[in-house]
Amino acid sequence: AAATVAASLARHVAARGPCGSAAAASGLWLHRALAGAAACAGAASLAGPAASPLRCSRDDGHGHTHNHSHKGAGHTHMDMPAKFDHSHAPGARSHLILGVPKKGRLYEKVAALLQGAGIEYARKERIDIAQCSNLPMSIVFLPAKDIPAYVSEGDVDLGITGEDMVAESEADVQILMQLGFGKCNLSVQAPKEKNLRPEDLAGMRIVTSFPNITRKFFAGLEQEGCPTQIKCISGSVEAACGLGLADGIVDLVETGTTMRAAGLEEVTTIMKSQSILIMNPKTKHPELIEIVRKRIAGYLTAQEWVMVTYNVHRFNLKRAEAITPGKRSPSIQPLEDKNWVAVAAMVPKAKAPAVMDELELAGAHDILLTALLSTRSG
Repeated sequence: AAATVAASLARHVAARGPCGSAAAASGLWLHRALAGAAACAGAASLAGPAASPLRCSRDDGHGHTHNHSHKGAGHTHMDMPAKFDHSHAPGARSHLILGVPKKGRLYEKVAALLQGAGIEYARKERIDIAQCSNLPMSIVFLPAKDIPAYVSEGDVDLGITGEDMVAESEADVQILMQLGFGKCNLSVQAPKEKNLRPEDLAGMRIVTSFPNITRKFFAGLEQEGCPTQIKCISGSVEAACGLGLADGIVDLVETGTTMRAAGLEEVTTIMKSQSILIMNPKTKHPELIEIVRKRIAGYLTAQEWVMVTYNVHRFNLKRAEAITPGKRSPSIQPLEDKNWVAVAAMVPKAKAPAVMDELELAGAHDILLTALLSTRSG
C-alpha cells in the first residue's frame, strides 16, 4: 500500500508544469517516509500466512508506532474502533489518504483543527507522512497549492487547502465545507500613486503566482490584439512593481500590511478565499470521509457556540427563553422547588457576555457559561 501511494505521488510530481518547479523534488520525502512502513510490512510477509500473529511495537519511521498484531497482510490497531478493522492486500491501499498543508499560514490552524476533531497522529520532525492511530487514515503533508491536483487525480482522497488553490488548479474536486480560517482576498494590485483601474492594466505586464485565474480575469478586459503579459513567479510577488518587472500584480491580501509596505493598493478583488475541505468525487472511502467531515464540522461548531445554563422562576421563563432560544430549542428541567426550572441552551460565543447580562436582568440566577469541545447538532 505504501509503495502504491509513493508511485502515484511521484507520477504527479513528474507531470508538474513550469510554475511547479519548486516542488520537483517532493517525491523524495515520501520514499524516505514510507521506508519504515515497508520494512514493517516486510517483517509480516516473511512470517508467512501460516505463521502465528506477530506483535509489532517498533516505530515505522514516519510517526506511527505500531502496536497491533500482524497475520499475513492484515493488521488490527489496538485503539481503533472494531468497525474499521482492515487488511492490507498486496498492491492495494486500504487507508484513506488526507492531504494537508505542510507549512505556512495554514499549517498550525489545520493541526489544531485535526486535534480538535479527534484525529490522532504523531508527525516526526522532517517527515511528511503520518499514520492516524484511531482511524484507518494516513496523513500526508504537502504544499497547499499541490493538494487540489493530488485529490483530483485520486492519489489523495481528502484534502485541506484554499479556495484560491482549487480555482487556480482547475482541479475536478468536490468541496465538502468551508473551514472558516485562512480568509483572504485574491486581488489586483498596482502602485498607489498611479491610481489605476482594472481596465487600465489589461494588456500590460502582470506578475502573479495565479496565472490561470489572472488570465481569465483580464481576458474580458483586453482589447483585440493586445493580450495581457502574464509572468508567473512563486514568491515575493509584491516586489515586482518596485523592481520594474510589472505594471501590476495579482496576489493574496490578508491584512494588507505587505501590500502597503510595497507601495501598492488594492485595485479590485478577483475572489475571496478561505480554507476548505475537498474530496475526490470517486473516492473508495465515502463512509470514512463522512465521519471525518462530521468530526471537523462538530469541532468548528463548538468554536462558535457555548452552553449557558441557569435557574429561573417559571414566571420569568418566557422572557428568559426569548433571550436563549438555542440552536433548536432550550432544554428545560424542573427543580425540586416546583416554581423554578433549570434551563440550558447553546448561544453564539460572540454574544455570550451580552446574553448573560440580559438573563440577569430577566431574573435568571446561577448563570453558568461552559465551553464546548465538540458537537453533533444535526
